[in-house]
Amino acid sequence: MSVSPSVPHRGMITFSIMLATIMQVVDMTIVNVALPHMQGSMSATQDQIAWVLTSYIVAAAIATPLTGVLAGRFGRKRLFVTSVVGFTIASMLCGAATSLEQIVVYRVFQGMMGAALVPLSQAVLLDTYPREKHGSAMALWGVGVMVGPIIGPTLGGWLTEYYSWRWTFYINVPLGTLALLGVLAFLPETERSRAGRFDYFGFALLAIAIGALQLMLDRGETEDWFASREIVLEAVASGLALYLFVVHMFTAKEPFLEPRLFKDRNFVAGLMLMFMVGVMLLATLALLPPFLQNLLGFPVVTAGLVLAPRGMGTMVAMLVVGRLIGKVDTRGIVLFGLAATAYSLWEMTLFTTDVGVAQIVYTGVVQGVGLGFIFVPLTTVAFSTLDPKLRNEGTAMFSLIRNIGSSIGISLFVTLLGQRTQVSHAALAEQVTPFRDVLRAPWLPDAWDFTTRVGAVALDNEVTRQALMIAYLDDFRIMMVVTLLAAPLLLLVRTPRRGSGASR
Repeated sequence: MSVSPSVPHRGMITFSIMLATIMQVVDMTIVNVALPHMQGSMSATQDQIAWVLTSYIVAAAIATPLTGVLAGRFGRKRLFVTSVVGFTIASMLCGAATSLEQIVVYRVFQGMMGAALVPLSQAVLLDTYPREKHGSAMALWGVGVMVGPIIGPTLGGWLTEYYSWRWTFYINVPLGTLALLGVLAFLPETERSRAGRFDYFGFALLAIAIGALQLMLDRGETEDWFASREIVLEAVASGLALYLFVVHMFTAKEPFLEPRLFKDRNFVAGLMLMFMVGVMLLATLALLPPFLQNLLGFPVVTAGLVLAPRGMGTMVAMLVVGRLIGKVDTRGIVLFGLAATAYSLWEMTLFTTDVGVAQIVYTGVVQGVGLGFIFVPLTTVAFSTLDPKLRNEGTAMFSLIRNIGSSIGISLFVTLLGQRTQVSHAALAEQVTPFRDVLRAPWLPDAWDFTTRVGAVALDNEVTRQALMIAYLDDFRIMMVVTLLAAPLLLLVRTPRRGSGASR
């Protein structure tokens, strides 16, 4: 799609597609805090209710790579309208579900329908705005993509606490309706391409690879990872299917994904860095709510409010960095973002069980600013030299890699949290004996009495609490190291000269 700089209704197009984007990305995290309430309502076990999240993630991951093909075959506007309508209807069905089987099926439908919204919105903005304004356009897009997962738990906690878990789905109905009306009224249609046949074999291989990987990552913790035959089979299926897909992509006449995507240096470097951003963003958000609620004892609504300033930091940073792109070396902006993110994680390694709200908010804002300084310039430079004809496929791959990074990050750090808790508990328990005078100090709680069963249990609970705190700090420290290790990837990025790169 080649659009002139004088696109009519540019503001309304931006508002409409961003509304749909925010609706989809918020839904990735808004349901998490409502799961305990849904579990009681559906009379489900912990493992069964987890399928409400798993079904959505797997369906969205498999459907995301289809975005480029479907947009080319049916037109970008038609696909966007279909996705918004389908996602809104699926949200209504999820809210009205009366059994676990129903809500899992509806969540699969919701994931399939919502998969195209984020990559399509990015492609539309890149084509709606001239190249010199891509930084500002990606800043607006990034606000929705990055802030959505952050405000999701806050909004979900508030709706669940004061209304019902069903409203975490019903909230999409007015948003979807507004987005639909805007898209129908203002978004122009793209040319449809019927050239070539659909690569069913290539898509099937990629779907198996992604679906098996997502199942392995989501169920690995509960199934004890590679001690489980299920996890081993999923890992083998994913690795084998991915290998066959790559071979097929570079040897088939009309592959499912265009190999030229991976010949663009900036795009490949952007994918690698975006993978790291995905790991950091949602892994941190997955750890902090239980840290605040289970370890520090914050109510769910309070925990959501404490996390909200993180999103404000991201939003402000993105709006600032949108004005810097084109004036400052993009790599320098991303490097500053990585440094700020690493600094915030280092500050988080200094947390204690008595950490104050001010320190939590401060680190959250700094991390939000860091992520904002990474996301926008990285997205802009990744597409700066990519052929505009490949934008539909490119944006789909960008979203897919970010989501896979998020899944791997969550699985990795949740697993490390459990393992480090066990190790730390064993190490601390060795030091807790009746022969240590410090444990008989008069200022210690009377409840920690070795001579009674209740006292021994109370002391063990405190040891567990401190072990969990140490495990969280270890996770934050590893995240900091991973963030710093991402910096050398910037050497692969080339900042295009003004006026160079892919033309619009």
